[in-house]
Amino acid sequence: MSLITIDKNSGFCFGVVRAIAEAEKQLSLPGNDAPGNEQEKLYCLGEIVHNTEEVERLEALGLRIIDTGQFDLLRNAKVLIRAHGEPPATYQKAEENHIRLVDATCPIVLKLQERIRQGYEQMQAIGGQVLIFGKAGHAEVIGLNGQTGNHALVISSLEDLEEIDFSKPTLLYAQTTMNREQYQEIIACASRQCALHHVPFTAIDSICKSMSARASQLAEFSKQHDAIVFVSGKQSSNGKYLYGICQAHNPAAFFISRPAELRKADFATPQGQARYKSIGICGATSTPMWLMEAVAARIKQFTACN
Repeated sequence: MSLITIDKNSGFCFGVVRAIAEAEKQLSLPGNDAPGNEQEKLYCLGEIVHNTEEVERLEALGLRIIDTGQFDLLRNAKVLIRAHGEPPATYQKAEENHIRLVDATCPIVLKLQERIRQGYEQMQAIGGQVLIFGKAGHAEVIGLNGQTGNHALVISSLEDLEEIDFSKPTLLYAQTTMNREQYQEIIACASRQCALHHVPFTAIDSICKSMSARASQLAEFSKQHDAIVFVSGKQSSNGKYLYGICQAHNPAAFFISRPAELRKADFATPQGQARYKSIGICGATSTPMWLMEAVAARIKQFTACN
């Protein structure tokens, strides 16, 4: 018999909760589902969250996911800006095409966008440069770099620093969801390089504090159970990072996106006996609680579980 526990610290972060709540609010307004009433339909620029099951749930309510190319063709429409944020060009295009924006940018990301915009102006005045530690092509990074007119240099590893000219004053920021330990390594290396050239260097602590706390919480949670089932969309960078923490502290860690991916043989013997005394279920900041609960219910079907 296995004891199954869902991590209370897992699930949507504040920014995602806020964006989904706004989407649900807009989708419940009168006229959203009226045939032919295109101006009241709710579009979302990019997937609102990197979780297929949650996206499908919202699409069933009427949400329409579009990409940048489709956004450029819209006129007189209503579009949700997700928690990741968008570059200034998106707002300009919306104004030109009479698009009503429902802005659900995470307040933490919004504040960082403003700081990068101001920092870039300061660097321009002294011939300096702005670096962003993040994943190139990630929605948040696109929005952040847009504040500099796409002139910031995006780095994702220590190796990337080898291509940077550190003879210029340097200002460093990080995508809010990056690994704090890796960021500290980046800061230390960039600081040394600037010191060698006798130029100013400043690093801004822009990683979300709740994100950092989750990493340590998840490490402890993983050690408390015989097996871990981590639930996340495969495309979620946050999911990959947090799953890595689970694996590091518990070798019996399984990465799934939906209950159907669970295999009975992983949790029960052919005779139906539980393979683990305790199973912990956790997920990324893009994983809804209802999905983790569905995973727990599925595992309970495999054996006689509490």
